Amino acid sequence: MTCLTFSVGPIHYFRPMADNKRKIFNDPVHGFITIPHDIIFDIIEHPYFQRLRRIQQLGLSNYVYPGANHTRFHHALGAFHLMRQAVNILKVKGHEITSEEECAAQIAILLHDIGHGPYSHTLENILVPGVHHEELSRIYMQRLNTHFGGKLGMAIEIFEGRYHKPFLHQLVSSQLDVDRLDYLTRDSFFTGVNEGVISYDRIIEMMNVTDGQLVIERKGIYSIENFIIARRLMYWQVYLHKTVVCVENMLVRALQRAQQLIGEGHKVEASPALNYFFHKSVTLRDFAEDQEVLELYSRLDDMDIMSALKYWRHSEDAILRLLCASILDRRLFRIEMQAVAFSEETVTARRREAAHEYGITESDAHYLVWTDTTINHAYNPDEDRINILGADGKVQDITQASDQLNISGLSKPVIKHYICYPKGMAKH
Repeated sequence: MTCLTFSVGPIHYFRPMADNKRKIFNDPVHGFITIPHDIIFDIIEHPYFQRLRRIQQLGLSNYVYPGANHTRFHHALGAFHLMRQAVNILKVKGHEITSEEECAAQIAILLHDIGHGPYSHTLENILVPGVHHEELSRIYMQRLNTHFGGKLGMAIEIFEGRYHKPFLHQLVSSQLDVDRLDYLTRDSFFTGVNEGVISYDRIIEMMNVTDGQLVIERKGIYSIENFIIARRLMYWQVYLHKTVVCVENMLVRALQRAQQLIGEGHKVEASPALNYFFHKSVTLRDFAEDQEVLELYSRLDDMDIMSALKYWRHSEDAILRLLCASILDRRLFRIEMQAVAFSEETVTARRREAAHEYGITESDAHYLVWTDTTINHAYNPDEDRINILGADGKVQDITQASDQLNISGLSKPVIKHYICYPKGMAKH
């Protein structure tokens, strides 16, 4: 196998610094979003953050919903906007939040997704196995903290849950954070799936703090019930839609096949950044300690993946060629879902058929025929809870406070088993 050498310099700031940093974004979901602090503007302008413009929020969901082309950049700005609203509500209700804490919370939510790789969750653990995007977000924040002279220290504490006011972290990351309030609203808007519409403005209006913890006042309980139901419906209709599951699995297997070919010494065309992560075994420690690794990851986005698919559709390898051409031309595999696992006999028979039809070995047929599960868990009371504050000051978990029996049901995970394989194998 040929050894490759990669070299990269730091990402430089070529953009001249603006005199007026109090800019306004016109967002199709929330309307005008104002930038209140110079440091917020500078973070948005940084290449690390601008990269989010080139990463799809919903992976390949646009194969089902053509309008689902919004990006992590859109979502980060929307979540930032809702954080501003939430903090203002809590301040009006008499909770002390300093201007420094307010700015830090805004930075924490703005950067909460900055560690996402190409196509967001779709390729998590594929390019960099064992490294979660939240861990990378923390490393990016630390690097930006150095770049901006320590101005992100409090934001990092809030992001990591180390700050002495837990409710600020809960606004960033919990089962009722502004991240979820924005992505449900935004994803519903761009997909056109009305079942995902939630009363995010009323939920924020009903936020309060008790003993340092985020709670929802009793008057907002119906909005919370709707929020949990909307999550369940959005998962089945969008995030875990069977066609989305199928095409995203096809993309995963295309990359895995390319990685196998590279490991066997075959030449596989890819961008320099993608090539690096194909040839190197990178750990979380590498990201934290090696500037070059983080810079290369910062140059990796959806465009690298899509351009690679366009190269690979002409590959000499039949499996890689089929997967890439099928994704690009939307000739998607068939997917079957059911409540119980598919038998080993069924999977083996399908793989033998694929091996025969496509002239590949049975050991390689798992790239064309596979089985797995999806899990829909709208609310998990074993994690951080959504707490309802009664008029008497008593705090209860939503499953106890709600008189809707389906809320308790929605707290239980639903598992579906699926199998994917090329359509019409017998006609090939």
